[in-house]
Amino acid sequence: MTSNSPTVLCADPDDASRAATVDALASAGLAVREAASISDLESTLDDPVDCVVTAFEFDDGDGFDAVDTVRAVNPDCVCILFTDRGPSDLPRGAPEQVVEYVPKPDDGSRDRLAEVAAAAAAETTQAAYPLPEAESERLAAVRQYDVASLSAAEAFDRLTTLMARHFDIDVAFVGLVDEHEERFLACEGANWRTLAREDSICTHTILTDETLVVEDVQEDPRFAAVDALAELDIRSYAGVRITDDDGNALGAVCCTDSEPRRYSRAELDDLRRFADEVEEQLRLRRQLTGAP
Repeated sequence: MTSNSPTVLCADPDDASRAATVDALASAGLAVREAASISDLESTLDDPVDCVVTAFEFDDGDGFDAVDTVRAVNPDCVCILFTDRGPSDLPRGAPEQVVEYVPKPDDGSRDRLAEVAAAAAAETTQAAYPLPEAESERLAAVRQYDVASLSAAEAFDRLTTLMARHFDIDVAFVGLVDEHEERFLACEGANWRTLAREDSICTHTILTDETLVVEDVQEDPRFAAVDALAELDIRSYAGVRITDDDGNALGAVCCTDSEPRRYSRAELDDLRRFADEVEEQLRLRRQLTGAP
């Protein structure tokens, strides 16, 4: 096992059963953490995991409660239900709560579980992107906005046109970041509609209230290997996150160019002023629609 091994959290109240499962997962090259209850699982999630394997019956809940607890922290985390109960015997739960189900009774079940967990965790690690704190609340806030109607608002088009001219850049845009992609409300200099979240630099911008500047994408290890950025001819980037009144990060206001470039302090201050105006426009439209 290396320090880069995917991390799997094994939740099971039975000490002997949990130990056997942990051994199988560790033998598959996975870094394993343990939890004996739903409350243990919740506290263990303070550190990120790539996959959760959970039993069904706990003293303080059940497997679906475990999945809900995980998804409240990381909506995209892979969850595997590992139980001797058949699917028809499970009392409740929606299909989307469990990514994978592995039956427990037979002798080879833990080997099968280890294979499924290793494949799922590896895939998650490869496609992972950083999540803000309180991601569930943030996503709920983003869903309050009608992207189609916002995209038709001339105010955002005017702002991005002014930005492109003011900064002398190729592309200026306003984007909202939802669960799996960034959706553009306005985009001057290109006809971008959406961008997968793992390919978007704004995925990182929404993590901080500081302006994010990437002077040369090809020199930044976070983005140098992202093919989509090269295809869009993005070589430099500057972005400021936009938030709602409760501080939830909705997306970003950004500049990109096909050449490496720096931004002066005055330019970055101006970019933040453009972001302030976008926030004001979003606030105004919420008020006009009567949304809470």
